[in-house]
Amino acid sequence: MESADVTNGVCSSESVNGSRDVWSCKDSDSLSADHLVIMLHGILGSSSDWKFGAEQFVKRLPDKVFVHCSERNMSKLTLDGVDVMGERLTKEVLDVIQEKPNLRKISFVAHSVGGLVARYAIGRLYRPPKEEDKEDMSGNGCKEEPRGTIGGLEAMNFITVATPHLGSRGNKQVPFLFGVTAFEKAASCVIHWIFRRTGRHLFLTDDDEGKPPLLKWMLEDHDEFYFMSALRIFKRRVLYSNVGYDHIVGWRTSSIRRDSELPKWEESLNETYPHIVYEEHCKACDADRYENISTEDDGSSDKLEGELVRGLSRVSWEKVDVSFHSSRQRFAAHSVIQVKDEVLHIEGADVIQHMIDHFLT
Repeated sequence: MESADVTNGVCSSESVNGSRDVWSCKDSDSLSADHLVIMLHGILGSSSDWKFGAEQFVKRLPDKVFVHCSERNMSKLTLDGVDVMGERLTKEVLDVIQEKPNLRKISFVAHSVGGLVARYAIGRLYRPPKEEDKEDMSGNGCKEEPRGTIGGLEAMNFITVATPHLGSRGNKQVPFLFGVTAFEKAASCVIHWIFRRTGRHLFLTDDDEGKPPLLKWMLEDHDEFYFMSALRIFKRRVLYSNVGYDHIVGWRTSSIRRDSELPKWEESLNETYPHIVYEEHCKACDADRYENISTEDDGSSDKLEGELVRGLSRVSWEKVDVSFHSSRQRFAAHSVIQVKDEVLHIEGADVIQHMIDHFLT
């Protein structure tokens, strides 16, 4: 290890490659912690982006979790494409699992484009139920139906924070383009010059080997790619979204909603979570629910965006809407919601607390 640190009973180590592991310094806690939490940063980010969040998880759940902040896709490597990053993350997670044989459960907490990388990786890490487990079920109707696993571990929480699940090409999906159609169309044409292959995936302009855009392709299972099967087996799927002032990722794309589904929110009166302004639990829907809703009724939507909403709504989601509109750091909402910097972005600490308070261990 390159460096090790101990703070308030929380141990952390940083590898030569940049990965950060965080766990309880108390031997009895670290031995009983069987829940692996994988934390992923966003574009051009690093493993240190989740330093505050990782330490809070271990402080609050010392005997439950072992946190690994991913390092295989740091900095410019985040420009290589969601699929390439997803393959790297798949190997990284398997390496961590192999090194810690006591692990039994797994969760993901991902910021920004890291959420798309995590969705890709779980599709590669998914292991279907074993045939013998299915046969055991046939003679006993009382047992719970056998579930697949993620790398051999029980899938618990899949949490994304300001992730562009619907991509970035729709109207107002990238707020700093001001919703101006001409700017948005121009961005679709030139984004790959800046963000390379990842930009193509985000703006849905990729057509590798004649396949549909990757984000659409990830709405179904394909051979060894179990994208939706993997997402479905998590006990919780949670979306944290900024309702405004996030100039990188719009509210609609991070909360998987159409414009007409965006809720009216009011300033929070909750002293514990002052920046959380709306919560809802959305049950899994049949794709048919949206079939009768014309994409023409929503000037900000297009056909492909509608398909992404329909596809991702086939599983249930907890949606948590966040506002930093009265914060001094509101213009940095994309980073504040993650507490990327413990000093500058500390106003987002209540969001991390909410995440931990509702975390299934």
